[in-house]
Amino acid sequence: MRAELSPLVDCYIIHDNLIGDDRGYFFESFNRHTFREQTGWDVDFVQDNQSSSQKGVIRGLHFQRREYAQAKLVRVLQGSVLDVAVDIRKGSPTYGKSFSIELSENNQTQLFIPRGFAHGFEVLSEQAVFFYKCDNFYNKAADAGILYSDPALNIAWQTPESARILSPKDITQPLLSDIAYDLDFIYTPH
Repeated sequence: MRAELSPLVDCYIIHDNLIGDDRGYFFESFNRHTFREQTGWDVDFVQDNQSSSQKGVIRGLHFQRREYAQAKLVRVLQGSVLDVAVDIRKGSPTYGKSFSIELSENNQTQLFIPRGFAHGFEVLSEQAVFFYKCDNFYNKAADAGILYSDPALNIAWQTPESARILSPKDITQPLLSDIAYDLDFIYTPH
């Protein structure tokens, strides 16, 4: 496992070391000791989630408020997605900035998204199975989001607008500027 800092402060791209032969491959997708050594983060993951989505589906941009905030380690088991993280921590040098990366079953890349970030993804393949570890339990009352197409975030979604598939909730999320006053995430250097 090798961690590379993304353009967003505290958000890491995780490259896994595949061991392969004619039978297939093996890799260690998470090791708490190595993760802490590579990123400086000591994360206690408590919940795993998995979703399956078809091409053109966009999920996000989601986050959990207050004490229910979640750090996530995300990856793709099947297919490919454009994964997006947005820093929403007040005072962060990268506040309001987004970062996108393709995650796929072929590149076996993961993304670590700390608490205080909104997260979403777009399915690029015909089907994708998306998997993520969370360091806090989901709480429906704390569920929040930002409009996926907020122009201030400058996210280059790849699916034409007419072919995008979104939930009613994700289509009606507010702009970041409309909720910035109410965000309770404060950046503290890690």
